[in-house]
Amino acid sequence: MTATTQQELVNNILSMPNAPIIIKEIGQQLVEERKKRLDFYDKVTDENKVEFINGEIIIHSPVKKVHNDITGLLHSILDIYVRKNKLGYVGYEKLMISLTRNDYEPDICFFDKSTSDQFTKDQSRFPAPDLVVEVLSKGTAPRDRGIKYQDYEAHGIAEYWIIVPKQEVIEQYRLNEQGSYELILKSGTGIIECACVQGFTIPIRAIFDEDTNMEVLEKMFE
Repeated sequence: MTATTQQELVNNILSMPNAPIIIKEIGQQLVEERKKRLDFYDKVTDENKVEFINGEIIIHSPVKKVHNDITGLLHSILDIYVRKNKLGYVGYEKLMISLTRNDYEPDICFFDKSTSDQFTKDQSRFPAPDLVVEVLSKGTAPRDRGIKYQDYEAHGIAEYWIIVPKQEVIEQYRLNEQGSYELILKSGTGIIECACVQGFTIPIRAIFDEDTNMEVLEKMFE
């Protein structure tokens, strides 16, 4: 949601004669939601992949092999590249990012060095990263394309990659000057370049094909 859209929403509420009642009710519900979120922090463990979204605790089902394969292939390349060039930190699967209202565990995310240098070994919740990657499944697609897309955009996450396993396609969204996501690329072939990971350019097929993935990894160590 852009700043203009937010202002329009505020103006719509303020134009209503019962605006004070609506605002009070929202405030009370958010207080209750905050209590539930703190309880969530106390009880969450590293056994399951779990998220807190708009007051609801989402426990994820085990992923299919194709989801795990794609996540593993992209993570292997990105993580090695980032560590080799000392660019920051790559998180995956159960690393939790805490935004203003919600807590997510993206499939893959990247934090630049200026941010990751502040991390501690015992840290369990993390700020908004620079890049988020979500691999779609039937159960997660509505959230990945809905609330997460909106939340990542609102918190200034520079790039958002959505991977569609069934079609073997990646969608690359990047923030524009207005602070809104713009679709930069949608393809299953060719090259993808990440603006927030300096110099990170790979064949898209390396995300879906193990042989191509290995070729990229071998070139990294030449």
